[in-house]
Amino acid sequence: MKSSTGCRVVDLAARCLLFSLIVAGSLSAQKIKVEYDKSLDFNKFKTFAWGERDASARPLLVLAIAGAVEQELTNRGLRKTDGEPDLYVQMYGGTNAEMGVSYPVFLYSGGFPPFDTSFLAWTAVPGTSNTVVVHKGQLVVDLIDGNRKKLAWRGIARDNLSDNRSKALDQVNTAVEKLFRKYPVAHLN
Repeated sequence: MKSSTGCRVVDLAARCLLFSLIVAGSLSAQKIKVEYDKSLDFNKFKTFAWGERDASARPLLVLAIAGAVEQELTNRGLRKTDGEPDLYVQMYGGTNAEMGVSYPVFLYSGGFPPFDTSFLAWTAVPGTSNTVVVHKGQLVVDLIDGNRKKLAWRGIARDNLSDNRSKALDQVNTAVEKLFRKYPVAHLN
């Protein structure tokens, strides 16, 4: 009788440990949110170009993110161009603190829909710039319809970025991959 009670205690302890590991893992997992204009035919977009980028405290990380975004778009049949693109790509990120980012209004002149209220934006006077608040640990990738100058697709990833360079690169690559899994056009390969 004593041994069955001991087994129950061990079994209960093992279940509690497993539950706590699952909860801890889910709390530290990347949070991904994607929203887009469902009335658009994303198959019509054939080219993309980058919007202006602000200086960064971690330029190599920015280049890694940009490379991952370009790879995802290329895998979906889009081609990077120096001319007038079908889509402009704009990205923002907050690694160590919340931050404000300014960007040219011409990219969003047709409208800046508030897809996600955790991502704040204020519109300025036309011809100037807009300001965006990006929360700590947040990566935002916007795809703007080049013809309409309206936001077409937005992906937001949130994670606690590692201080270890290799782990941080893995985190951003995984985040970009997860974001683009929800892009309306599938991989061509």
